[in-house]
Amino acid sequence: MIEKRLRDLDFAGLRDRQFTASPAAWEDQVLYFLMLDRFSDGREMANRDSDGQVVAGGTTPPFQPSDAGNAIQTEEDARSWREAGSRWAGGTLKGLQSKLGYLQRLGVTAIWISPIFKQVAFQETYHGYGVQNLVDVDPHFGTREDLRELVQAAHAHGIYVILDIILNHAGNVFDYAPDRYWTRDEQGNEFLDPRWDGRPYQVAGYRDREGVPRIPFAPLAPEDAALHWPDGAIWPAEFQEPETFTRQGHISNWDYEPESLSGDFHDLKDVHLGRGEIDEYRPSPVLLSLCRVYQFWIAYADVDGFRVDTVKHMDLGATRFFTSVIHEFAQHLGKENFYLIGEITGGRARAFDTLEQTGLDAALGISDEPDKLEYLAKGYRNPADYFDLFRNSLLIQKQSHAWFTNKVVTVLDDHDQVRKGNQKARFCADGPEAKKLLLPALALGVATMGIPCIYYGTEQAFDGAGGSDRYLREAMFGGEFGAFRSRGRHFFDEDGPIYQELARILAVRRQKIALRRGRQYLCRISGDGQHFGVPHMIGGRMRSIVPWTRLFDDQEMLVAVNTDPDAEREAWVEVKRGILKFSSRLRCIYASGGEQVGQVLPIEEQSTASGTVQVVFLRVPPAGVVIYEGEAG
Repeated sequence: MIEKRLRDLDFAGLRDRQFTASPAAWEDQVLYFLMLDRFSDGREMANRDSDGQVVAGGTTPPFQPSDAGNAIQTEEDARSWREAGSRWAGGTLKGLQSKLGYLQRLGVTAIWISPIFKQVAFQETYHGYGVQNLVDVDPHFGTREDLRELVQAAHAHGIYVILDIILNHAGNVFDYAPDRYWTRDEQGNEFLDPRWDGRPYQVAGYRDREGVPRIPFAPLAPEDAALHWPDGAIWPAEFQEPETFTRQGHISNWDYEPESLSGDFHDLKDVHLGRGEIDEYRPSPVLLSLCRVYQFWIAYADVDGFRVDTVKHMDLGATRFFTSVIHEFAQHLGKENFYLIGEITGGRARAFDTLEQTGLDAALGISDEPDKLEYLAKGYRNPADYFDLFRNSLLIQKQSHAWFTNKVVTVLDDHDQVRKGNQKARFCADGPEAKKLLLPALALGVATMGIPCIYYGTEQAFDGAGGSDRYLREAMFGGEFGAFRSRGRHFFDEDGPIYQELARILAVRRQKIALRRGRQYLCRISGDGQHFGVPHMIGGRMRSIVPWTRLFDDQEMLVAVNTDPDAEREAWVEVKRGILKFSSRLRCIYASGGEQVGQVLPIEEQSTASGTVQVVFLRVPPAGVVIYEGEAG
């Protein structure tokens, strides 16, 4: 039975059990972000189960290259495929549970799941951000018990679970009765457009299951509650108070405060979290209730962390209050390192300040980190642009290895790609060349500082081409909206080259602490052994080796990628200057293609015009990756 009121939740019963401890260090983990509706419906065939055995049942065959475009044979097919990308697709919690082996064998140690909570019934909010009941699972995904079983199974596979949660807003649960701002639609029809101007609007009422605002905008009387449960208004009942919402219309200027803090996020409804400066913040009854909601999910499902949505649109005081309450509760359950990741847009300085002031544990993709990562791998950005993000600087005044390793979740692809404006697409959307360079891009993400996060489908080279959010959210299980303009084919291919090579790199990362927690230094290179400099673009493009060292205590690593998709590249690489102090040679422990594994490179002294340097001569295959470990002579 799903509780209608927060006070009916059985916290005492939920807390009386053993909970899974937090990891000692989140920088040791590899995250995998998936949109639950688009991941798995559990009907795939010829894939592998949790034990690595080929599944005998299922109805959806695996994708073959010849299946690309099978959904767009006619214009009607194409229209149907596009429309399917805006609707519920059919992914479930049970489906995700059936793919834990796939994730484990890839090297994933933590999954970040898009919101699982019950959505408004009349909209296709498959993404999960239109919440209507905060203490129930949406029936499209399954049940609360399905979530609990998933988390138990994930923990048995050595995988932590992070839930995506929302504090800033609820779903489109009520309608305005606007009295200002006439505008015209595309057909020229006039309508009232409730946009933010700092003044509250009148409310027509809570919406019923059809979306019609005919429910009184107030806590429901018992007879009304019975009539409109479970799909009308908002639940639990404590959230039905009109004071739950700011009611000030939608945001038009996303960078203007207080509009960005008190306006509605598109058609979602902004929640009133409290008032006051950060050190004297007064939480609203709603914020207190939200804290109780998310304490419930920790206790009920034994989850290990939250990714907090739209932090930019909340008061810093509200975020600090929430993080304090949640950390304390989790610690009482034995989760000493419960992880809170904030979606913090607005630049590097804002991310740093927000973390420092609120107690959030990490920021998601600070500044333009994803942009610099992508275009470095493609040869359109200088490596220093990316590596300088992780250096000690006047801005942050922190040791690089003490702050960045566990404070930044690094991403390549994601479900929004806000940074790309109206040209949204995944890394591989540029065509065959981009697909060749995907492995170097992934290696940069997982073998440099920060906590790497893989977006579902990237390990299968999804391209997300199309220009809007829907194309970034292809279904891994195929369905009506599969990747590469396909339908009816799944993509859980463990024999694919990207999946296999990434799994090998992640295995090395798991074995070598320097690749997880160590400092890092971008290395200088030379083509002639005489003139050294940091790799950089020439003529608007860089086709070059990009090497860097990772150091932790006495463990020393050299990693390099090649941004040339077609040709092997070689260079002298400077590795000393008092950095690699324990090693006299380097041994290859990973190389894409495998030919160089076991190769030993001596660290040599090289005389140059500017003095003596210590170097190795390095070769990297086309669009390749190599990892060397330091050894004493």
